[in-house]
Amino acid sequence: MRLPRTRPRSLAGQLFAMQVVLIAAVVAGCAVFAYVSGSAQAEQTAARQVRAAALAVADSPSVREAIRTPDPSAVLQPYAEQVRRDTGIAFITIMDTDRKRWTHPDTAQIGATFLGHTEEALAGATFTETYTGTLGPSIRVVTPVRDGEEIIGLVSAGITVDRVSSQVREQLGALALAAGGALALGGIGTYVINARLRRHTHGMNAAELSRLHDYHQATLHAVREGLLMLDGQRRIALINDAGRELLGLDPETEAVGRTVAELNLPAPLTGALLASEARVDELHLTAERVVVVNTRPVVGGERRGTVVTLRDHTELQALTGELDSERGFTQALRSQAHEAANRLHTVVSLIELGRVEEAVEFATAELELAQVLTDRVVGAVEEPVLAALLLGKAAQANERGVELELAEDSLIDDGALPPSLAQRDLVTILGNLIDNAVEAASEGSEDPEGAPGTPEAAVPVQRTAAQGGAGRARVTVTALADDRELLLRVSDTGAGIGPEEADEVFRRGWSTHGAGRGLGLALVRQAAHRNGGSVELDRAPEGGARFTVRLPLGDRTAPVRTKEVTA
Repeated sequence: MRLPRTRPRSLAGQLFAMQVVLIAAVVAGCAVFAYVSGSAQAEQTAARQVRAAALAVADSPSVREAIRTPDPSAVLQPYAEQVRRDTGIAFITIMDTDRKRWTHPDTAQIGATFLGHTEEALAGATFTETYTGTLGPSIRVVTPVRDGEEIIGLVSAGITVDRVSSQVREQLGALALAAGGALALGGIGTYVINARLRRHTHGMNAAELSRLHDYHQATLHAVREGLLMLDGQRRIALINDAGRELLGLDPETEAVGRTVAELNLPAPLTGALLASEARVDELHLTAERVVVVNTRPVVGGERRGTVVTLRDHTELQALTGELDSERGFTQALRSQAHEAANRLHTVVSLIELGRVEEAVEFATAELELAQVLTDRVVGAVEEPVLAALLLGKAAQANERGVELELAEDSLIDDGALPPSLAQRDLVTILGNLIDNAVEAASEGSEDPEGAPGTPEAAVPVQRTAAQGGAGRARVTVTALADDRELLLRVSDTGAGIGPEEADEVFRRGWSTHGAGRGLGLALVRQAAHRNGGSVELDRAPEGGARFTVRLPLGDRTAPVRTKEVTA
């Protein structure tokens, strides 16, 4: 029969057991040390006590006078017993130089020979020894009695070892009580601390905690979403590799322990990370990315911190923008097809009415008008992506009654742009700038002939700057690449942007068209920053806004053409 596997003791239990053993060992060691030190100290105290008594007796003048009498014991015995009782020692023996006792606690021992050593005392020295005499083992001091330079007797004072041991045992009892109290207090304190530890570790043992840590680290590095944990003081407690990348943090910089305010993130993103309430699927921009932010406070009786997850939305946002552009282009083509059918019906009707010359003139004018911008774009902008974008945006602008112009000095060779410059970023920059310009121009135009729904608006407006009419809603695009940089400039005839709003237009959420807008210009600045470029805003000659994007170009293999601009 297989026995059930016993789960190892929890980490808190193991620490409790170890701490109790450690405290017991420390207390026992302290007790032994105190006992040994106390015993040595008791012996030293006893030796000092009997030495003082012996010297006091030996220096007493009455003792010297009694020794000179015919019967010293008669005087010295009562005196010695009185001193012994007063000092609490075991015995005081006064003897002659031949070790014959004159005094002793046991009167039967008077007149007998002293048991112990006297050689050093007879030589004039005072010494201490432990010796077994008539009262048992004792700590004794022997000192000479002098009368001038002559040694006329000896004094020995002592205390039995048993009395010293009994004193030590009394101290040891008090020590044992103190050690027991210390052990009990230590055990209670250790139990309280380990109970708290058990709650924090959820009763897991060391192996489980180690395994949990390994899984924790592996998970942090494996997940592709950014994970950020803040403590109660809004300091970073944990951040994984994806979180560093999405927030644009330097991998070499230690982020743990720093506050969110020290990360130099955009203000809206910093506010979202520091918010006390939960945030769900909020869209924020960093210097190079669009991220989706979710936050949830960690609450357990008090605010303990915040858990933040970050998802990369950059690619999806770019694809969404491209999809919107394609959708708009498709709608423009559908409308163009409808208008082409109308024109074809007009030509056919003119022919049926016998007005062939007017039909040919009308058809030729329409073909020339439709071909002008196409020829200009294809001739000046040989970069396929930008050329296709301009033609598509021209069709969309025409649908809104806005004339899209390509500046005369525009020139981009095929292959002039390095591979490091992502085509998606070019589409993001130029597409969003044109969309904003078309919207501003269409809303700011006061020319009734250029408004949608008028007969003029039914005709595709595809003219160059030289052919554009004054007063029309117009967007002018400049695309120029030289040996140093790519310049993309878009200006419009709209109402423009006031100086007080110039610093806010690139902030996410800024828009003059209500909530849910205001991401395009933020993406433009982000894409420009990602490629080491810059975005400038000023007033266009037509009165509207003019955005200028400059992107540095590296070494290119394709030669750069120059173009002569004729008056």
